[in-house]
Amino acid sequence: MNGSRPVLMLLPGLLCDHAAWAGPAQRLTALADCRIASWGMLDSIEAMASHLLASVPESRFALAGHSMGGRGALEVMRQAPHRVERLALLDTGFLPLPPGPPGGREREARGALLAQARSVGMRAMGRSWATGMVHPDRVGSPLFDEILDMIERSSPAQFAAQVRALLRRPDASALLPAITCPTLLLCGRRDHWNPLDSHVDMRDRIPAGRLEVIEDAGHMITMEAPQGWPTLSPHG
Repeated sequence: MNGSRPVLMLLPGLLCDHAAWAGPAQRLTALADCRIASWGMLDSIEAMASHLLASVPESRFALAGHSMGGRGALEVMRQAPHRVERLALLDTGFLPLPPGPPGGREREARGALLAQARSVGMRAMGRSWATGMVHPDRVGSPLFDEILDMIERSSPAQFAAQVRALLRRPDASALLPAITCPTLLLCGRRDHWNPLDSHVDMRDRIPAGRLEVIEDAGHMITMEAPQGWPTLSPHG
């Protein structure tokens, strides 16, 4: 604990940084000591979880992960479930790279984005990629520009490392029924990357899981709808 406030670790997703969690952290600062993780050049979900655990001196903390960060949060639950008091999983998934043609298509799509980032730059790549990550009404908005700014702060080398992590992501299927801490699942109604039916599946597999849907939001709910974050309070 830090004074009277519990620690809440906030785990960003692919090509996301402190800006992705700035809104929720600001709203929760009176309730929790909010700390936003950074992945650097880590290139596996397992290494991200180990890094997080080593960086938190407190024995217990609450944990919220968005997208790739949600997969990191699940790996923290695998490595050290006794340290997590409460868990929130936002617009994320739990399955590994699928076998056969579906996995090949994902590998090719991620490789094409990486090649684009290397050839025309992170911002230009992000402009086409992020169009499908937000509610259609937000494309071209000031918020969309903030997302592009965030993507541009990452390098193609960091992008490549995180792509490797996602392509080798662990299967968390067997882990979900063993999660006993209170668990909140949040999903944007218009999330096409990690759709609602996947979150319903996770909710049904996690004994203490509950699901809330964020209307009028896509995949980037931490930035699109930060007003929803009182539900992430470590006390609630």
